[in-house]
Amino acid sequence: MDVDLTDANWRKSSYSGSGGTCVEVADGFAGVMPVRDSKDPSGPALVFSSPAWRSFVTAVRNGEFDAR
Repeated sequence: MDVDLTDANWRKSSYSGSGGTCVEVADGFAGVMPVRDSKDPSGPALVFSSPAWRSFVTAVRNGEFDAR
């Protein structure tokens, strides 16, 4: 997926942990959610479809990735 992120307004995810384990997302892109590592802002970004991103966020909220 080729998305121009030149003018993206990045924000830290509210689900980012402390100690440098932060992800940033950029809102405002139709149909997709760009995600990057806040420790490497000039590095690559991953671009997920909006439905895939919503599924991931829902799984996080539901604790599906919590250590058991």
